[in-house]
Amino acid sequence: MLPVPAEVTGILLDLEGTTTPIAFVKDTLFTYIKENVKDYLRTHWAEEECQQDVALLRKQAEEDAQLDGVVLIPRGSGEEAGGGGGPEPTIQAVADNVYWQMALDRKTTALKQIQGHMWRAAFANGCVKSEFFDDVVPAIRKWREAGMKVYIYSSGSVEAQKLLFGHSTEGDILTLVDGHFDTRIGSKVESESYRKIATSVGCSTNNILFLTDIPREAHAAEEADVHVAVVVRPGNAGLTDDEKSYYNLIDSFSQLVLPAST
Repeated sequence: MLPVPAEVTGILLDLEGTTTPIAFVKDTLFTYIKENVKDYLRTHWAEEECQQDVALLRKQAEEDAQLDGVVLIPRGSGEEAGGGGGPEPTIQAVADNVYWQMALDRKTTALKQIQGHMWRAAFANGCVKSEFFDDVVPAIRKWREAGMKVYIYSSGSVEAQKLLFGHSTEGDILTLVDGHFDTRIGSKVESESYRKIATSVGCSTNNILFLTDIPREAHAAEEADVHVAVVVRPGNAGLTDDEKSYYNLIDSFSQLVLPAST
């Protein structure tokens, strides 16, 4: 059991490997993107949102121009689905860029944005329902009942986060979350990001407990005076002996003991 420090008023949660099995993210969510990105682009190509996604990916590709294997995205002139030879070359380039970024496990906003929009469609039509570890939802309900705030900080877009909580095997549990943060506030391995989150929610950094499965993220949060615990889940990357001895470890949210005065 791990006592939660008395000054903690909010719990900040990572998603993949912390609340949600890595296998679900990689085998279900990411596989859906790889198998459906071209069809999605063809279906939604003429829509403004899709064109905004393409523009953001194109800009990211230009920034990545010096990286090995990068796929640049051509600028089409007046491309519309089904007309003038069609947008197919650009669609193929966009898809190849998405495949390339995913193969490198990149966390760019451009990639996360189009993924979030694709998952929105998949959740809406019932193709996908999100999964959480069995201890997660009961624990969050308990924390909320005790007066704790609960926030999410993930490399996945805020929209994707809301989809996970709104379309889960537990039903719509979005109301259990008080706020969402993604890489727009900063990288999860930079301490300044955690200071910005604290400012955003109106508390001090030491009023937050951050739960993550990634020691580098835990280190960054700790540098910002955030309390941390590293979550050990099936399928997660192993920890070094030093990490095991240094960090507070839990393998279930039920192991957190809230302050009696909370």
